[in-house]
Amino acid sequence: MKHKGDGMKRVLITGAATGLGYGTALQLAEKGFEVIAAVEIYGQVQPLKRDVAARGLSVQVEKLDVTVEGDRRKALGWNIDILVNNAGVLEGGSVVDIPASNMRHEFEVNVIGPLLLTQGIVKQMAKRGRGRIVWVSSREGLNVNPFTGIYSASKHAIEAIAETMSMELQEFGVEVATINPGPFLTGFNDRGFQTWESWEDIPSERLFEYTKLAFPRPQFDPALMITTMTKVVAGEVDSYRNLEPQSMLEETKKNIEAPWTKTVKDGLGTRAAQVQKCYDMNPETPESNWTPEERDGASR
Repeated sequence: MKHKGDGMKRVLITGAATGLGYGTALQLAEKGFEVIAAVEIYGQVQPLKRDVAARGLSVQVEKLDVTVEGDRRKALGWNIDILVNNAGVLEGGSVVDIPASNMRHEFEVNVIGPLLLTQGIVKQMAKRGRGRIVWVSSREGLNVNPFTGIYSASKHAIEAIAETMSMELQEFGVEVATINPGPFLTGFNDRGFQTWESWEDIPSERLFEYTKLAFPRPQFDPALMITTMTKVVAGEVDSYRNLEPQSMLEETKKNIEAPWTKTVKDGLGTRAAQVQKCYDMNPETPESNWTPEERDGASR
């Protein structure tokens, strides 16, 4: 099927080797878009090419590490209509334990690299008078959870960048949208809770014992998020903010309002319920395995 929408058909999606980026790249190719699937390292190029060929799809696979200036410059020659800033990492751990180098890496991959890539490509779009930038943020760009605070901070930064960019680029005909995935079972969340294993720090000085902690939420089938991402990228959905699953929308809005009524002494001296969930949860817990009572208990 050929895409017959607004004429924008050449898509660059970063972080396309796995997870949501991988699934969205394939769906866009199935819709007839000219997809450039960017992966972080050369070792991911050939496996993705073979996978795409086995599916009978046409996808251009490129090595593009958003933190590498040469890779970003290379992308300027690809004549991109739609840029999907999907590449990202999750550094799990308390904000008082994560080493400096890991914090810097989180922001380089999630914020600085993608923004520098966007700066070059969006100026090409502005000259043409059209384009679309899709920022893959997170539900944690709107809320926070324990042990994902630095990741959440990077996604809050993305929210600020995207919203500002939307205003600044309006006059140039460039669209900006955000994607806010909740907890989806792609392996991303659980990998983030293993990064402490390679920290260059003094383990005895950590405030928490990370062998006892896991990602604190049951996780959803990623097919739902991939379908929504594909529609946003393709221009079939024109809403600026796109959160999935919709079942978490009201909870997310309540969490945004909660700090206005919170006091500094609330729960002082006791373990927060959200922290306790990280002790109670098993890794890679599918949401579909939970009873309605367990789902209610997992809500903040």
